[in-house]
Amino acid sequence: MKELQPLNDNVLLELVEDKEPKTVSGIIIPESAKEKPEFAKVVAVGNIENSGIAPGDFVYYKKFSGTEVDFEGKKYLFMPYADLLAKVMETESI
Repeated sequence: MKELQPLNDNVLLELVEDKEPKTVSGIIIPESAKEKPEFAKVVAVGNIENSGIAPGDFVYYKKFSGTEVDFEGKKYLFMPYADLLAKVMETESI
């Protein structure tokens, strides 16, 4: 089995694809017109001390950052750790 392991201060993200490529009014959006997502699932973390993220976490990242790759039928993004903006965390309601 092969796997991707990020090196140095990079993070490997699995892109979260929208299942419904339509607008609210039902217009189908072609692939070329879709915006790149800014939300992804962490798959692996490179050599980063106290990163605060782990595989399985969901994060937001800078819009035009990272390198997209196709690997074994899935789309991934290698992202510099510094380009991550926020980790999505579950909290209790007040």
